[in-house]
Amino acid sequence: MEVVRVMGLPLVRATEARVVAWVVDRVVSGRGGWVITPNLDILRRCVADEQTRSLVERADIRVADGMPLVAASRIAGDPLPERVAGSSLAWTVSEAAAREGVPILLIGGAPGDADAAAAVLTDHYPGLRVAGTACPPMGFESDAHEMASLEALLRGADRAVIFVGLGFPKQEQLIERLRPLSPESCWLGVGISFSYVAGTVQRAPAWARGLGAEWIYRLVQEPGRLWRRYLVEGLPFGLRLLVWAIRARLGDKGGPEGL
Repeated sequence: MEVVRVMGLPLVRATEARVVAWVVDRVVSGRGGWVITPNLDILRRCVADEQTRSLVERADIRVADGMPLVAASRIAGDPLPERVAGSSLAWTVSEAAAREGVPILLIGGAPGDADAAAAVLTDHYPGLRVAGTACPPMGFESDAHEMASLEALLRGADRAVIFVGLGFPKQEQLIERLRPLSPESCWLGVGISFSYVAGTVQRAPAWARGLGAEWIYRLVQEPGRLWRRYLVEGLPFGLRLLVWAIRARLGDKGGPEGL
């Protein structure tokens, strides 16, 4: 797929429907894959840290999960067609998986949310097969027993779509670690999506998502956890992204980050 670079980070120029088709095709064909959905915060981390950028760029494709990235690409004159959010892919990929007979696995999320999300998805999409769920406890990545349980789950799975909901970069680090156990599967980091699907956390309404205001909705819900990310780090970086986009439109790239 064609690539658009936003502050140096390569993002595929693709609609959500095309990404869904790509994911299912990669499983059915046995080629496997890895999808990362960078938002403004992930882009900020990529610009600030080379190791983080390298981790993100090792995925097969990256899609813009954030209206600021889409808006910046349009201002810069190299537009992405739309936002492709991990929280939406959890639904649309599951729908396609049910239609094509591809199983799914859900790893991570708050306690109980992976199981609850699996129940909701199978209710919405008859024929969807859930090959397993796992909600490992805090610190599991350093616990040999917990990691062995995850590895056993993956070894027993067929080609599948594997959703990992642990937040960035923990979910991406886990995917890179476990992917060799199921290389024919397609892996997607989906953050808080299990909670959205299960209904334990309410997602912003469509109008707010369309305006790029979902962050305000989430900030109101979880101010203690998110105020620094959105207000202290996110807003200044958002202005930096805007400056990059304007300079790119004027033909002044100013280096990989445009500043």
